[in-house]
Amino acid sequence: MQEHAAPRFVLLQMRTAPSAALRIGADARAFCRGNDAALVLHRAASSLDGSQAYVYLKSHAIEAPDGDAIAAAFQARCDWASELRASPLEAMRDFAGASAGERARFHYVVETDPEAGWLDEISRWYDTEHMPGLAAVPGCVRAMRFLNRGAGPLSLACYDLLRDDVLGSPPWLAVRATAWSDIARPHFTNTKRTMFRVVAEADEDAQRGIAP
Repeated sequence: MQEHAAPRFVLLQMRTAPSAALRIGADARAFCRGNDAALVLHRAASSLDGSQAYVYLKSHAIEAPDGDAIAAAFQARCDWASELRASPLEAMRDFAGASAGERARFHYVVETDPEAGWLDEISRWYDTEHMPGLAAVPGCVRAMRFLNRGAGPLSLACYDLLRDDVLGSPPWLAVRATAWSDIARPHFTNTKRTMFRVVAEADEDAQRGIAP
């Protein structure tokens, strides 16, 4: 039986104009259909203010994707993107959410560099309390954590949500307010929190009937 390589992820981060919002999903899909690197679209999302987009690509190829080549090819196709960066992502954890199977409309991303000496503790907090707790909140479809091995910050946690106001719901706030959270979170540095609107999803999601 042929073995399949674990998927490798690449994150494309870029600045965009609000007027490009309607093109991001279609252009990301077209790029994946036309590329020679065996890439498929995992998720494309545009920030609520339209100033930036994140496009997650996935490959099952044995060789690591060439991020610089991917970024150059994407830039050549998508004239609306600027300051484009490609970073390899190491998938760490993947949790099905309380609303798994429903269509995610929003994508919330928390990026941070753990303070020196705190990576292991923050990883344990994320993997054993924080992410499973948030995944269990009604309205959360999926929660994933990556290590960004490129442009950084190092830790990238992302949550697919039915609504952007899930973040203010009492169950979500209760998970954020634990004693362990109060220990871990002060050791975040270079932290960036961004709410995105999902503009395109993976083909396997479409087959389950939850993609646009």
